[in-house]
Amino acid sequence: MKGQKIHMVGIGGIGMSALAQYYRSQGADVTGSDREVSPTTKMLEEKGITVLIGQQADNVPEDATMLVYSAAIQGENPERIRGRELGISELVYPEALGKVTEGKRLIAVVGTHGKTTTTAMIGKILEDAGKDPTVIVGSIVPQWHSNFRAGSSDIFVVEACEYRRHFLAFHPDVLVVTNIEWDHTDFYKTAKEFEAAFDEIKQQSQTVIDSPIYGTVSAPELKLPGEFNKENARAAKAGVKALCPDISDSVIDESLSSFRGTWRRFEHKGTLPEGAELYDDYAHHPTSIEKTIGAAREKFPDKKIVVFFHPHLYSRTRDLFDGFAESLAKADQTYILPVYAAREPFDPSATHDALAEAANKKGGNAKGVNGFEETTELLKTLGSDTIAFTMGAGDIYKAGEEALK
Repeated sequence: MKGQKIHMVGIGGIGMSALAQYYRSQGADVTGSDREVSPTTKMLEEKGITVLIGQQADNVPEDATMLVYSAAIQGENPERIRGRELGISELVYPEALGKVTEGKRLIAVVGTHGKTTTTAMIGKILEDAGKDPTVIVGSIVPQWHSNFRAGSSDIFVVEACEYRRHFLAFHPDVLVVTNIEWDHTDFYKTAKEFEAAFDEIKQQSQTVIDSPIYGTVSAPELKLPGEFNKENARAAKAGVKALCPDISDSVIDESLSSFRGTWRRFEHKGTLPEGAELYDDYAHHPTSIEKTIGAAREKFPDKKIVVFFHPHLYSRTRDLFDGFAESLAKADQTYILPVYAAREPFDPSATHDALAEAANKKGGNAKGVNGFEETTELLKTLGSDTIAFTMGAGDIYKAGEEALK
């Protein structure tokens, strides 16, 4: 890729930022833009990649050879318009990553829950076994201080997203399926549609590792809590064995037993002013919320569990409403923030106050809060008898970080 000049629109996205690092590792000159500063844009700048905040036509270099854009970026974006005016090739992120993996020995991890942790586990095992993989994962892995690991072998590990069937850009040697539970309800109108997309990616994979296969695999004791992380470990172990059967169980188990997790997955953030311990988690689906709360009770049986939940998308909140109410009722106290709308218009049938009321009808103790500022102040009041979680797919973690200052 030496001599390539690649501009990336939405470069701060968790996948886009990893792909940017890959391009740079291969010798390309990479620039990009995003709407705001984030941990990933800061990380990219520390690695020498120019990130412009705000999106405008003159961000695109005149001599750019390719423009890659996040799937969230629409065609009327000024930088995409400018790219077309310059006549340069344009690729959406999943297509770009699919091209990168062509000709590689590819392990792709898919599923509604657990794919980030499983991808990171697979990457770590292969690294510890001396296989030197390239890894693109949907979170920051402490071991790499990044969501990307550059490898010199032909092995590539990717976390593949099912949204809008994006994972169909891949043709994996090994496909690891963690689980399949209806999500992305703004695109997949029924569970059957959702499952059909997974059937299609299975058909274009050489080997499929799913729960009937990895369910029989043993896993070592982990540093991470929860039965769901043991399931992730089993899936990772089975996936590695499918691609590299020469790696011994003892090497795999030793690697898994020292795995420390990833950013925003049951991540310990620190001690709050009045003594509560603060954790942050990306859980944004009823099942992942329930499992995270369950793992917290297992790890801290004598503590009160308080959750600050930031719902992500009106469509998901509306279509999985009863499930959210049921899972949020399992905390000792739940505070629910206004829905993070992202790309969607306001929906009065799926508000945070309505969700709090529904959780209370399920036996919970829930209350709507106005936003980050109120969340920060509430976090500051929690004492040492409490384990607090900021939870959701948006940027709720910022409220927790503010309370820790």
